[in-house]
Amino acid sequence: MILQYKGVNIFYRDQGEGSAIVLLHGFLEDSSMWKDLIPVLIKKNRVISIDLLGHGKTGSTGSIHTMEAMAKAVFSVLRHLKLRKYIFVGHSMGGYVALAFAKLYPKSIKGLCLLNSTYQANDNERKLLRARVNKMVQTNYKNVVRIGFANLFSAESKQKYIKAYNTALEIALQTTVQGYMAANEGMRLREDFSIFFAKALFKKLVLLGKKDTILNTKVMLKFNKKHAIETKVFSEGHMSHIENKADYIKEVKCFIEKI
Repeated sequence: MILQYKGVNIFYRDQGEGSAIVLLHGFLEDSSMWKDLIPVLIKKNRVISIDLLGHGKTGSTGSIHTMEAMAKAVFSVLRHLKLRKYIFVGHSMGGYVALAFAKLYPKSIKGLCLLNSTYQANDNERKLLRARVNKMVQTNYKNVVRIGFANLFSAESKQKYIKAYNTALEIALQTTVQGYMAANEGMRLREDFSIFFAKALFKKLVLLGKKDTILNTKVMLKFNKKHAIETKVFSEGHMSHIENKADYIKEVKCFIEKI
């Protein structure tokens, strides 16, 4: 389905009946990443999966897509569907957007699951890297995407899940340069949601990968333990929906059923 928003199309899917579950994909992904989870969830829930700004079939609204701007675009879809309360599941960047949404619209959130995602802001080193990469993609886009995407998987995972890896890479390469740069800059500028997330009253679940090279898993585990945030650690890396598919589906399903 398509919704017009600020002069661009927002693509979304609305499936099933029951409690509203909102699924937000990560950087250089689209809503198809949820293809294995949706059939499980729609048995008892209404599931809305959305292509975020500059990704999939959704257009770009500018040169910077802040997490708040993406959250407001998501809100436009949910308002259009006349939904008021929802549970979010966000993968990587989708988790950052879900956190921004929760801060903007706190009374609407029943639960939030961060999948291979974090409430932490980028440190200065990571911010410099994002700025550097945004210059590189202007002249060497496909190679930058291929290298960055490969870093999300271990060498073993790339071979073990080669078909899923190639499919996900093809989707990544279809993202426009503007979509890449706008989201990357938005992530670079995002605020730290650590204290907000710890103090929030909605239900929480953090799903991490033991071999994830993108997130600071050790620091997150320490923080989560201190604040009694439910956490599960899978055996592989940043792409749990591919590398630990059965485990991630089970944990998300249980989380939603508890709420």
